[in-house]
Amino acid sequence: MAAYDYDLFVIGGGSGGVRAGRVAASLGKRVAIAEEYRFGGTCVIRGCVPKKLFVYASQYAEHFEDAAGYGWQVGESTFDWKKLIAAKDKEITRLEGLYRKGLENNGAEILETRAELVDAHTIRLTKTGKTVTAEKIVIATGGAPNPHVALPGHELCISSNEAFHLPELPRSILIAGGGYIAVEFANIFHGLGVDTTLIYRGKEILSRFDHDMRQGLHKAMVEKGIRIILTDVIEDVTRAPAGGLVAKTMCGETIAVDTVMLALGRDPNTDGLGLEAAGVEVNERGAIVVDKYSRTSVPHIYALGDVTDRVQLTPVAIHEAMCFIETVYKDNPTAPDHELIPTAVFSQPEIGTVGLSEEEAAKRYPELEIYRAEFRPMKATLSGRAEKMIMKLVVDAASRKVVGAHVLGHDAGEMAQLLGISLKAGVTKDDFDRTMAVHPTAAEEFVTMYNPSYCVRNGERI
Repeated sequence: MAAYDYDLFVIGGGSGGVRAGRVAASLGKRVAIAEEYRFGGTCVIRGCVPKKLFVYASQYAEHFEDAAGYGWQVGESTFDWKKLIAAKDKEITRLEGLYRKGLENNGAEILETRAELVDAHTIRLTKTGKTVTAEKIVIATGGAPNPHVALPGHELCISSNEAFHLPELPRSILIAGGGYIAVEFANIFHGLGVDTTLIYRGKEILSRFDHDMRQGLHKAMVEKGIRIILTDVIEDVTRAPAGGLVAKTMCGETIAVDTVMLALGRDPNTDGLGLEAAGVEVNERGAIVVDKYSRTSVPHIYALGDVTDRVQLTPVAIHEAMCFIETVYKDNPTAPDHELIPTAVFSQPEIGTVGLSEEEAAKRYPELEIYRAEFRPMKATLSGRAEKMIMKLVVDAASRKVVGAHVLGHDAGEMAQLLGISLKAGVTKDDFDRTMAVHPTAAEEFVTMYNPSYCVRNGERI
């Protein structure tokens, strides 16, 4: 008789947890996976996927305008928010079904319940009160929007979670935050015809991105009609007598809008999981502390994805899950590689980036060569749109190695994926120079910037 009910118990049905559970089950392990809401996690249910669908929807107004420059006569257009929500929900349901099917086909047991740790090997299923045991446990419960409970009136505001299910499209919205979620939703709502204001405490949006990308996107958003307020924060939110909300800011502004959205970061989803009872250590933010193999302070309990607060990206959680499988079930200790992760901000225009920003690189390398191009993309010539693309390579002058690549403009995310392969392989600027251009494309600028725009020595531009 087996000592435990399961070889592996996974808490959390997001991308990391599902991947770990599905692959372990395919190897013949007795696996159960518990999820209290819907399978697919933040990414599929209330994050990347529905957000990208909203991004596509919000771009059509500009597409209709641009068509005239290419000879098309587009008639009067209207937008139906409820139809978009229904179509999005249908697609999310389809994707959730695929996640569940993958688990079922490989023999994993699906448990639709919240699961909490009782001790280091025992899990309580809260829906029934039943307890089960497992030899190994994976915690992959993700993160949740920070509700900013210190803000008076925070209960009147929405987060990105609720933004996907609003019964009506607001006429106006105030979005608090300067990270990628705030920026993306500001562009989405504006593109759908909502009067949009973004408020951020910092001096510029997207604090961890290269300064050229930050400033270029800021300028583009303002030119589109999005209002951006910097170095200010919301101090309280109240209901207006005539309806809607009123937000007062630290700098004395009063902003009346239909909706206030808080996009002020995400917190690890660890409350009430029973981590203390199991002996699992967390840090001051509530994130589960893990070693390089994703192992917690309890040797047979692992944690993956956003709940560890390492890198909050879906592909990273999946990668960590595969490393867990290699380490635990294939006798091949494999630490997740968190270096040179390509990423994108699906703003309008997009940002795609991999490697170091100029600011970060200047702290690591004595001398840099910066290659930068700013130009009007070909697509904008006949449409008459004034938008610009920015492309940038950050190069270590001593080794000629490309340590950062950044692009602002159409399809930036697609470019970042391919640039990520190149930088991961250790590409040098000479490799870029001897690569033939694909003409006419925007991406060809990356292989035709032969001379540095400027150099940076000991942190100073020369």
